[in-house]
Amino acid sequence: MKANYITRHGGPEVFEYGHLPDPLADPGQVVVDIHAASVNGADWKVREGAYSPLTEFPYILGRDFSGTISALGQGVDDFSVGDEVFGVCAAGQEGTYAEKITMDASIIAAKPDTLSHETTVALALTSLTALVAVEETLKLQPGEKILIQGGAGGVASFAIQAAKHIGAHVVTTTSTQNIDYVKSLGADEVINYQEADFTKIISECDAAFDTVGGEVAIRTFDVLKSGGRAAFIASGGKAPTSPRDDVISLRPAVGRDRKYLERMLNLVKLGAVRPPQIKTYPLQQAADAHRVSEGRHFRGKLILIIR
Repeated sequence: MKANYITRHGGPEVFEYGHLPDPLADPGQVVVDIHAASVNGADWKVREGAYSPLTEFPYILGRDFSGTISALGQGVDDFSVGDEVFGVCAAGQEGTYAEKITMDASIIAAKPDTLSHETTVALALTSLTALVAVEETLKLQPGEKILIQGGAGGVASFAIQAAKHIGAHVVTTTSTQNIDYVKSLGADEVINYQEADFTKIISECDAAFDTVGGEVAIRTFDVLKSGGRAAFIASGGKAPTSPRDDVISLRPAVGRDRKYLERMLNLVKLGAVRPPQIKTYPLQQAADAHRVSEGRHFRGKLILIIR
């Protein structure tokens, strides 16, 4: 199979495009011919070695996919060869920047005919992360006020819509060029981080969801009311330590489960959420997509077209 892989840590220039062995399905698994994969912020952090350094190369990045089943492992009876499916790799697994991948059948879902592969994969990991963070980690309730940092990003834009569907009052931060976009998603208040300090504008939030990290994550604690809770996905494997003893700092446990993917599809069907804007790149140009992702100023999702 063709793949875009890395043989060492480094910048986007470490990508190599070539052939690697086709994967095989063990019992309980399927082989998926990938049509589209998304580029997520975690991808370039893994490429750089910002997480635990990789020990085996060549290494294929990528955590979510949409495609067609081409082979079934023993014991798989809920799918057939030719079925269109999508999903997110199991924790610790990557490899979607390639023409094929082996996946556990239990954690993938059927792709609806009404959505393209590109649109479906744009919703996969982002929706999984947002729903786990907003619904299960923060346990957001109707009428509560939530701050969502970095509202134009893939996860944050889905979180805005999910929070509005719950009935929360949503405040978000974004750049000048994305103000109208996040408003169109349903944000009740928008703070232009290029012009204002969010800690000077809002306070007494019941909850916060940070997708930015760094100093922004730490300052997010300042806007919570006593008893508030904050969830973080851009601060590494653990949530940052809270500087206050009256608020809770949480790291969503983003488990891979078909029920979240199916819930996302139901929210789309209901019209509660809409797919993000998409910018596509051929698989050979994964390095270019990474450069855009690292810039952190894009809107929506970056998608690799594989077949």
